[in-house]
Amino acid sequence: MEHIYDVIIIGGGPAGYTAALYCARAGLDTLITEKMAPGGQMTLTGDIDNYPGFDEGIDGFTLGMKMQQGAEKFGAKTEYTEISKVDFSEKIKHITTYDSTLHAKAVIIAAGAHPKKLGIPDEEELTGMGVHYCAHCDGRFYKDKTVAVIGGGNSAVADALYLARLAKKVYLIHRRDTLRAEKIYQKPLSEAENTEFVFNSTVNRIINNNGVNGVEILNKDGTTKEIECDGIFVSIGRQPSTAFLGNEIALDSNGYIIADETTKTNIDGVFAAGDIRTKALRQVITAAADGAVAAHFTEEYISQN
Repeated sequence: MEHIYDVIIIGGGPAGYTAALYCARAGLDTLITEKMAPGGQMTLTGDIDNYPGFDEGIDGFTLGMKMQQGAEKFGAKTEYTEISKVDFSEKIKHITTYDSTLHAKAVIIAAGAHPKKLGIPDEEELTGMGVHYCAHCDGRFYKDKTVAVIGGGNSAVADALYLARLAKKVYLIHRRDTLRAEKIYQKPLSEAENTEFVFNSTVNRIINNNGVNGVEILNKDGTTKEIECDGIFVSIGRQPSTAFLGNEIALDSNGYIIADETTKTNIDGVFAAGDIRTKALRQVITAAADGAVAAHFTEEYISQN
């Protein structure tokens, strides 16, 4: 007979490994599937200063490894594989990887979301070394320096406002002639003396002289201009990692799994934790909190069924 786990957790980031820790400590037969490395998107971050308990900060890769070790200490298992599809139509859930099919009584989806990228040369190469996607994670490296924020929505404006408190100068580059962000976000940024708006412009390329030295922008009228800066923060939205789910679960208009603070989805026995679900704030600590909540309701679901 094929093995049936109590719970399979899809994604080995802070939500996934916190859920695994709580599930394993509760005595559940727990498997985590992760396609890259423990920590998920967190591993792309340098020092994390806003996670409690590490007064001198901790890098994302190390924190991810520690979370994995904590869960595995209580018996959770990790399988490095990528999920191709799922079947939640029966009481026992079926998860297909590229080389096998896994089975579980309950599933916690914690596959996260990844930042949308500009898609320009050198962006991948310089990620974490001048090109960033999280102002609150990496902004402190740019105290008294010059940065450029790319985007025009609420997140971009919030990032620019946060960076304006640290950096010497902040450029906010947006492809339209007005910001999409709500007015309540725009007002304090417009009052920041060290912020400059660059409208009707897109980033054409990164000026890379052994690191980020600036950006070349393409204006709406076809002209180009170079802006000197020490770092770039891309804030043009995030893409939830839900493609493998097909039509098995309810998603919102942006592709995030519809789940409230209970982490329960529209499918009994399937929970969504971390950045992949609809929520107001996506940080390491809120992902970890989701993991603990998902584990609680998973244990409850299994005991009742």
